[in-house]
Amino acid sequence: MPLGGERSTVQNPFIRYATETGWQYIDPKKLEISRGGVEGLIHRQVFINQLQKLNPGVVDHLRAEEVLKRLERIPPNIEGNLQAWEYLKGLRTVYVETEKRERNIRLLELDKWQANTFQVTDEFTFTNGTYTIRADIVFLINGIPLLLVETKSASEIEGIAKALDQLRRYHREAPGLMALEQIYCLTHLVRFYYGTTWSLSRKNLFNWRDESGGQDFESMVKSFIHPQRVLRVLTDLIMFVRRDDELSKVILRPHQMRAIGRVLNRVLDPEKKRGLVWHTQGSGKTYTMITVAKKLIENPRFNNPTVLMLVDRNELEQQLFANLSACGFGMVEITRSKRHLQELLASDRRGLIVSMIHKFDDIPANINCRDNIFVLIDEAHRTTGGNLGNYLMGALPNATYIGFTGTPIDRISHGKGTFKVFGCDDLPHGYLDKYSIAESIEDGTTVPLHYSLAPNELRVDRETLEEEFLNLAAAEGVSDIEELNKVLEKAVTLKNMLKNRERVEAIAAYVARHYRDYIEPLGYKAFLVAVDREACTLYKKALDKYLPPEYSAVVISRAQNDPPELTRYYLSENEEKEIRKAFRNPNELPKILIVTEKLLTGYDAPVLYCMYLDKPMRDHVLLQAISRVNRPYEDENGHQKPAGFVLDFVGIFENLEKALAFDSKDIEGTIIDFEILKNRFQELMAEGRNKYLAIFSGYKQDKAAEKALEHFREHKTRQEYYIFFKELANLFEIISPDPF
Repeated sequence: MPLGGERSTVQNPFIRYATETGWQYIDPKKLEISRGGVEGLIHRQVFINQLQKLNPGVVDHLRAEEVLKRLERIPPNIEGNLQAWEYLKGLRTVYVETEKRERNIRLLELDKWQANTFQVTDEFTFTNGTYTIRADIVFLINGIPLLLVETKSASEIEGIAKALDQLRRYHREAPGLMALEQIYCLTHLVRFYYGTTWSLSRKNLFNWRDESGGQDFESMVKSFIHPQRVLRVLTDLIMFVRRDDELSKVILRPHQMRAIGRVLNRVLDPEKKRGLVWHTQGSGKTYTMITVAKKLIENPRFNNPTVLMLVDRNELEQQLFANLSACGFGMVEITRSKRHLQELLASDRRGLIVSMIHKFDDIPANINCRDNIFVLIDEAHRTTGGNLGNYLMGALPNATYIGFTGTPIDRISHGKGTFKVFGCDDLPHGYLDKYSIAESIEDGTTVPLHYSLAPNELRVDRETLEEEFLNLAAAEGVSDIEELNKVLEKAVTLKNMLKNRERVEAIAAYVARHYRDYIEPLGYKAFLVAVDREACTLYKKALDKYLPPEYSAVVISRAQNDPPELTRYYLSENEEKEIRKAFRNPNELPKILIVTEKLLTGYDAPVLYCMYLDKPMRDHVLLQAISRVNRPYEDENGHQKPAGFVLDFVGIFENLEKALAFDSKDIEGTIIDFEILKNRFQELMAEGRNKYLAIFSGYKQDKAAEKALEHFREHKTRQEYYIFFKELANLFEIISPDPF
């Protein structure tokens, strides 16, 4: 039976399901009058009435009209959208003359959700005098349009892509419409996606999945669009963040929502003081932690707690935590020194404190014994080992500790280390919540990782690599880049091999040629990871012989007594920030960053596709480093990065099982040898020749076309071919350009 059209099969049922969850349908023509015409956005009377009702004694009719005018004048860009969100969060104020002071105003009632007015309409028409937009479905809360839905027919194979293109056009042609809108949904019946306005890359479009409900269209719509859920998403699960002075907007994904719920349930149990969350690298772990911190601070059941977030240096340097006020936090204390940390804890400081683990060194025991202290620890597999972990837990003996890790716990740590400190004996596998590499790839949260070994003559001697690194007990389970560097300091022969001038010269020539031939034509960028800081400078000098000097930049840390060969590559804080920003932009230089430890954790540059690896690594450090290339990316033409690629000049990937000491089920099928992709491509080409080219073999022109059309008459047959061709095209994209 043929499927119905977009309106009858998708749009109308969507509105019907919305009304069944508590939204009131309003006719678009009636709403148009209430908005003051097609150039207006807000249902004026509803807004004015609700604002007075939610702010008794603070907002009268005149002040409500004044706030309405403020909202209508908000700039039509992401900065303006942040202002609108701050109004929704109750962070904006009006001046009350009788009290001679500013008072915060509420646009939404969060505790008693039924006190809000929820309306839904269709064919919402808006014009700015030049362009006219007609959105499929728009949801308004208290008269403000906050959620927009674009629907497509289920028979449109590229329906979601077309709907996303429409959203982009709305932002481009009529940004005034999007000034207030905070969320959007795209659906073609089969799938239901959501995202946040002013963040329109395909990688920021998420597949909705509510684990408590079904995956049929009605269940997905009702679970996402329920008024309580929408209020929660608007106020708790959207974040505006600044990194390197760039404002961006994010919305949490289903796995993050799930983890937040599980962490909060855990800490509400006074008998449970530990928890471990594994969310794979690139899946938004930092934003999950920030949201958990916010929920803990806001929840009255925790009685004005202290939340301590332990993060790494990279996160702090990129100023994410210095700008948490944009996430709805009040005052955030970032510790400046060991003494400052001790003062904050000893003085019973409440709210959020952000620190690094090393500031707990030599801290006195029992400095604060309250039980409403919550410690959220990033990369818990490496930050709480040894004495620092002991100092931390001795200083805060009654605190609750929630560890977050971006890599699975390695085999040698089960039953000790991280699992001993954080693992949940009452839960399967010891994790409070788990979001594996395979899950993130399936969801499109990250892209697959592919690797290839460099030619034999460029790799180091295998026997030396095994003897001085891979077979060392000290290197097994290595979880921190500094710990890795200490192991490599003793590998004198191996390091000398890696830094041999002739080898460096040969690899630089190879990298330059490979980048120009394979990576640059695709519009992507690369990392060259050298064994130490000196090696970074050697590669820079060598690379400059084959590529323009501005193509590459060295990013290394400083150290005392460095010789001039190193100090000449020092960057000021501002210079490094500018390089990080420029590298994220596909149209700016540099195109290759030469690094050894800086930027190997905590730095996200989606345009980064290739890692030239010339530093021995394993386990957590290796997984963290190569995960720099697993971020999804889409260019301005809609072209998507199919995978991340690692070219191994060391030989680490010759024995992947030894290099990554994790349970095979945790990483199986997620890091794939390039040769396997070539074999699969050959298989598909052979299948295509036999199954599809044979359809019109022996026929010419019109007869061949008739045969093809006849064969693909059935919808199911066309879908099968589409799936086949999509895999083939993706493989072609990954492998090419290549002589193969």
